[in-house]
Amino acid sequence: MAPTVTLEDFLQEWNATDEHLTVHTSGSTGVPKPIRVEKKRMRASARLTCDFLGLKEGDNALLCLPLDYIAGKMMAVRALERKLNLHCIKPGSHPMAENGLPPVIDLCAMVPMQVMRSLQSAKERENLCRIRHLLIGGGSIHPLLEAELQALPCQAWSTYGMTETLSHIALRKINGPDASLWYRPFEGIRISLTDGECLAIHAPMVCPEVLYTHDRAEIRHNQGQTEFRILGRTDNVISSGGIKIQTEEVESLLAPHLRHPFMITKCSDPELGEKVVLLTESASIHDIETTCRTALPRHWLPRRIICVDAIPLTPNGKPARAEAQKIAEEQN
Repeated sequence: MAPTVTLEDFLQEWNATDEHLTVHTSGSTGVPKPIRVEKKRMRASARLTCDFLGLKEGDNALLCLPLDYIAGKMMAVRALERKLNLHCIKPGSHPMAENGLPPVIDLCAMVPMQVMRSLQSAKERENLCRIRHLLIGGGSIHPLLEAELQALPCQAWSTYGMTETLSHIALRKINGPDASLWYRPFEGIRISLTDGECLAIHAPMVCPEVLYTHDRAEIRHNQGQTEFRILGRTDNVISSGGIKIQTEEVESLLAPHLRHPFMITKCSDPELGEKVVLLTESASIHDIETTCRTALPRHWLPRRIICVDAIPLTPNGKPARAEAQKIAEEQN
């Protein structure tokens, strides 16, 4: 879906007297929905990111995400709040192919697909190296992409957040000597676990109420800092024959071995209750079955492999889990 909100549209709404702004969720796990948020909380979120990364007035920011969603909007707000020089290019899968990019880009946010495709050509890779802080969000980061990023001089960060938290509330370093699997929350953000071991976010400056997520998490204290890592989503659990299977864990084990885009989902089964289904853009079903038997525990093996023209994604590049499950059920 092509972006519909221009920078002029956004600035007109931002500068209006209404102290609220309407943003839309991505629809990665269901139907996108509108949310009314306070502009003062968006400003607070922008300051948290800029302070964490040490951004200052006059730094260059590159906007290559659609302004229809919170990630793009917050890039614009960070530029306004910290007086960054905002360079805008049309959102697309090859943002680093653009000519006329500034010699140094202090801040840029992309989805994993944009980063992966930017690494595939010499020119785009060279431009990617101009970025000082590269924020990557909106979807899981493939192990092969993480490996590629190790050779880049930029500081690459994985973001954690959602529309309700007005973009991210924590970052983890992907490359360099301080790379980690653990996210570090921003100053003033408190986290805890619910009885179901899901992450709860206490961030009054960006969200007026405690936000209870569906993300299963683990929390630790490291050198005086609270950190967390995500184990998977409760709504991405497949209950198959009495065994709980985490969708993201299956994908993580398969990711280093499958070269074509794929997604793990589920559909109903009269005996098992639910069964594991793998969607793939590859036609080599036999090869995938062999890989699965090698890489996965027996009870995690897909009971069905479905070839699709394209893995379902939301407009901003996240896995469209609800759509994937619908495909699996229709072909069950």
